[in-house]
Amino acid sequence: MQISSRFTIAVHTLLCIARFSGSQKMTSAFIAGSVNVNPVVIRRTLGQLKEAGIVLVEAGVGGATLARPAERITLLDVYRAVDCVQGDLFSFHANPNPECPVGRNVHAVLDSEVAAAQHALEQRLSETTIADLDAEVELQLAKEGSRA
Repeated sequence: MQISSRFTIAVHTLLCIARFSGSQKMTSAFIAGSVNVNPVVIRRTLGQLKEAGIVLVEAGVGGATLARPAERITLLDVYRAVDCVQGDLFSFHANPNPECPVGRNVHAVLDSEVAAAQHALEQRLSETTIADLDAEVELQLAKEGSRA
């Protein structure tokens, strides 16, 4: 199982808005050029982010802006906004065999483990903001400059 690429596309989109909105109109075409996807994908992503209250979008070519400071947008907000996973991260196979000693006990031994793993992921995502990642982009750009 893999978490949908909608998450990374949404984070990339928000990083573009955070970094370039002062100097460039944040249209779906501009963002799509950075993400390297069709602008329709970006418009769909922006729609989900708008519905979650993360971005503001002006009709037409008005562009997108962050609805709140980047310091207040966590990766967990983004993860939830773009519906990467519906409900639980791990889905359980249907109907383990109750006649089998493993089948009848698999939920008892595994449910708490997968719940803890999902909690750990969500906790980690809640600790990182778009501003944190934008600062990391800045560090990467500085490294690139020192190699030139």
